[in-house]
Amino acid sequence: MKNITLLCMLFLSVCAYANPTENVAARHGTISGRVIDASLNQPLPYVNVIIKDSNDKTITGGITQDDGTFQIENIPEGEVTLSVQYIGFKTLKKVLTISKDNYTINVGDIYLEEDIASLDEVTVVAEVTTIQQKVDRKVITIGKDLTTSGPTAGDIMNNLPSVNVDQQTGNISLRGNENVRVMVDGKLSNVPIAQLLKQIPSTSIKQIELITNPSAKYNPEGMSGIINIILHKNTTIGFNGNINVGLTKEIFAKFNSSIDMNYRNGKFNFYGNYGNNIGQYANYGEIERIDSETTQAFDFGNKNKSHLYKVGVDFYMNDNNTVSFFTNQNLFNGIGEGTTAVQFPNQPLQLQNFNNDTENVVSQYNGIYNHKFNKEGEKIDLEVDYSVFEQDEVANFKFTNIPFPPNYVDFVNTNRDQTVVNLDYTNPLDDKTKLEVGAEARLFETNIDYNSTGLSVNPIQDAIPNNGDEFIGTPSTDFVYKRDIYSLYATFGKTFEKWSYQVGVRAETVTEDASALSQSENGLENNTFENDYIQVYPSAFATYSPSEKNTYQMSVSRRVDRPGLQQVNPIREWSTPLVSSFGNTNLQPQFTNSVEFNYTRNLENGSVTGGVFFRLVEDEINRAVFIDRLDINKNILTYDNFENTTAFGIELSSNYRPTKWWSLNASFDLFARKQKGIAETLTQPLDVATANDIERSTIEVDNIVYNLRWFNNFKVTKQLNLSIFTMYRGEEKGLQFTRKPMFMLNTGLRYSFLEDNRATFSFNYSDILNTMKFEFEGDRPYPQVGEFNWESNTWNVALSYRFGGGKYRALQRKNRDDNEKSGSGGFM
Repeated sequence: MKNITLLCMLFLSVCAYANPTENVAARHGTISGRVIDASLNQPLPYVNVIIKDSNDKTITGGITQDDGTFQIENIPEGEVTLSVQYIGFKTLKKVLTISKDNYTINVGDIYLEEDIASLDEVTVVAEVTTIQQKVDRKVITIGKDLTTSGPTAGDIMNNLPSVNVDQQTGNISLRGNENVRVMVDGKLSNVPIAQLLKQIPSTSIKQIELITNPSAKYNPEGMSGIINIILHKNTTIGFNGNINVGLTKEIFAKFNSSIDMNYRNGKFNFYGNYGNNIGQYANYGEIERIDSETTQAFDFGNKNKSHLYKVGVDFYMNDNNTVSFFTNQNLFNGIGEGTTAVQFPNQPLQLQNFNNDTENVVSQYNGIYNHKFNKEGEKIDLEVDYSVFEQDEVANFKFTNIPFPPNYVDFVNTNRDQTVVNLDYTNPLDDKTKLEVGAEARLFETNIDYNSTGLSVNPIQDAIPNNGDEFIGTPSTDFVYKRDIYSLYATFGKTFEKWSYQVGVRAETVTEDASALSQSENGLENNTFENDYIQVYPSAFATYSPSEKNTYQMSVSRRVDRPGLQQVNPIREWSTPLVSSFGNTNLQPQFTNSVEFNYTRNLENGSVTGGVFFRLVEDEINRAVFIDRLDINKNILTYDNFENTTAFGIELSSNYRPTKWWSLNASFDLFARKQKGIAETLTQPLDVATANDIERSTIEVDNIVYNLRWFNNFKVTKQLNLSIFTMYRGEEKGLQFTRKPMFMLNTGLRYSFLEDNRATFSFNYSDILNTMKFEFEGDRPYPQVGEFNWESNTWNVALSYRFGGGKYRALQRKNRDDNEKSGSGGFM
């Protein structure tokens, strides 16, 4: 009885607020209509319909029914604004007039379009992956079809247009270039890319953005662009969530699971998720040296455990102010084991056995304050992001029939701190003009301590091992690298008739300091490096839409690729009996000038996008291959700056639904690239050569590469879907070797069941022909052929379940005027 009385009092209060001291005789109007999903042409239930007066003050509102219809009554006379709002869709507004001539208005069908920029607000996973071409990026919304490709982000990446992942190194490339920056929820990660892709569960990914020509608003790093991984975050009213479990196996089993939850009521939205990857991985391969008739055989394995925790809260203070906070905690442990066997003619088999134990913890803390001004679209955002990366590695190396070096243990401790502060202001000067300005500070510092129990040749001696050299303990090294960047940016955009454009500029001042302090028996040695510079990065975009079916786009930009930490780190990254890899502390940044043209044709059942691009790279950073002066039978891989290079290419992609039961995504890209590098060769046969017989030269490689991807989804019934995916990667010439073509064919099925198809079972069989191999041949610095293999011929089973939501969620929604998210999630 008390509850009924309270509800009645609240209802009377609302009525009194909506009609304060009005003339009792005043007439009230009614507005009705139906809301339709523009892409699916289906009714949208539970959509917010808001009525506001001329001062943008809310008068009343309601929600649509199951069939998408709505009817709002008791609307006072005068000019009002009808606002239709739904998470993941663009808000639609109409100005209407309630008068004695028209008290009852039926607006008919209202078509809402998806808002890709805000789709991270919705956690429900789409059935089929979709690709949408924007002015400066491709937006891939990850469906259940791709999440069955494998347990990690790296497994998904190879299925995306223009993206390739090297299965041996984990390096990622965009348009054939590895100088790409990977962000998570719009933030650069503190974790090395190869490791990052292994640690993010595929089921935690909502979208992936391929930003090939970013505007001045974005950080200018990455020669070939930015790959932005957007994780799920839900702000739906009520309690909602998803749970996913999966198992993948070829040689070893790999288990992954995740759970995403949120609770929103009133002014607070609480959310959290947990994801993990636990499994064992195998890689194996062989390299044959033609000149010395030497064979290297590799057999590597990893046992990895990754746990990702994320919790956050959004506080909606009022209609104009929102405060958000979240933290990510990622715990990783990896145990690696491997054997490298080297067979020289008429000699005992030489073996290098290693095992390493790696543990790291990544902690991120992010706070955002968002303020909306009274003017529609005018806002200011302040964001502070702080992350810490701590890693300890212990690596044991043991040798059989190898005279040097003796067995040893490496200890590597890594600590990184990164602080980013962003201040952004957006002001729509009018309906067709927008101004954005902002400032950013990025402070980065890393400290790597390296100690070893091994021996090294005394650098004072100029000799080759095993010829009476003097040996000393391997020097311990403390490498410190700092980089502080302060930047300002401004962009101005305008739309008129069928044209729109945006111009922008970003100015940055950069300070870099590096110090490698080595302690050995010969004393203390300190190698330092400093680099301060100021750069300006302009950008411009133009769009012409002569009709709804045709859109033309053009963009130009200048970008920078600052040397990555592994590229400047002088501490040995990895080593085999014949190859060692080091960074180059003296690397300078490279700059890229890009031009792109794109055309999009909207069809009745899909769209087709084609584009061309050209880029000029100044002071290109690339691999350098040297012969080890201490043992001319070994190689050293490092990096260096080279002269200007060019690249150009074309891209085609399409989403199309030939029938109601068949949909497909297809993409084709072709690029031509000129690479320059440094390589060394011996002028004498290996058995008589010395360090004096080494000749260095600059090499140049012209390369044309093409890739084809084709994904088909067949809807057998309302619950059952079948899929087929194929990929062909053409031959690619590199500075060291030529990679042979690669081909893969996958198939799978998905079955949805339970009420509202809340549960989904999926099965995916990857590389069913077992053709994915990394085969290569080369002659720098020695003639060689080789092949690497990994667990590509895998089967995957997964089960997902969505809970919460439904009509209960919709009933809770009607108490909210605006469910649009003001904060954003993040990772690392």
